[in-house]
Amino acid sequence: MRWTHLLAVGALSVSLAACTTSPTGRSQLTLMSDEQLDQMGAQAFAQYQQELPTVGGAPLRYVECVTEAVVRALPEQDRNQNWQVKVFESEQANAFALPGGYVGINTGLLQVADNQDQLAAVIGHEIAHVLARHANERASTQSATQLGLSVISSASGMQGAGGETMMAALGMGAQYGILLPFSRRHESEADTLGLNLMADAGFDPRASIALWDNMSAAGGGARPPAWLSTHPSHGQRIGGLEAAMGDAMARYERARNAGRTPNCPRP
Repeated sequence: MRWTHLLAVGALSVSLAACTTSPTGRSQLTLMSDEQLDQMGAQAFAQYQQELPTVGGAPLRYVECVTEAVVRALPEQDRNQNWQVKVFESEQANAFALPGGYVGINTGLLQVADNQDQLAAVIGHEIAHVLARHANERASTQSATQLGLSVISSASGMQGAGGETMMAALGMGAQYGILLPFSRRHESEADTLGLNLMADAGFDPRASIALWDNMSAAGGGARPPAWLSTHPSHGQRIGGLEAAMGDAMARYERARNAGRTPNCPRP
């Protein structure tokens, strides 16, 4: 049996064992339980707090205000989690949300996001990753890929230098053909879901485009081709946001008419 057939059989077996659907209707491979993901989220959040100092006062109140407004727009089962928010002292313009209800914002990001709507674009995007179970899918895809490569190695008797070279080549193919495209897909999906989430919370979704323009300008430097990146290119990201903006604006108007008008003063 050819190695491609072996990989297909292995991948199919794992996929049939744990196939779910994302909020956008996309099929997902999710091998881990919610309890496992929540535990991993708690561990990662604790580690982050050990590595970076936290910031209180006005910056924390600002981030908490925006996060709480976004969380109120979540489905009930997600909204009722005990969401925890921390601001970390770091120049890197970074943010994250973790399974289990953890949100972290670096002070460097507060320099890039000019107002509450732009900050909501980031927080909505990061929480969307959690809602769409992207951490589970990424970990599951990596596990399934490693399993497939192990099956190939064992079944085809790839031993010695030649076998190692072939396995390295297969690993490169898996990295660029499977793992990275999934990451780009996750980012694009989180962009759309996060756009709707911030709009449902009463934040202006048009601010998302300004935010990503700011992020691109802050990043600077040469960027890899889109097919070698874990993120869409800037142009791809803006194009996706613009394509979804009509629905997001309708959601924004409904939120405003319903009295959802967040007011989070920027420090």
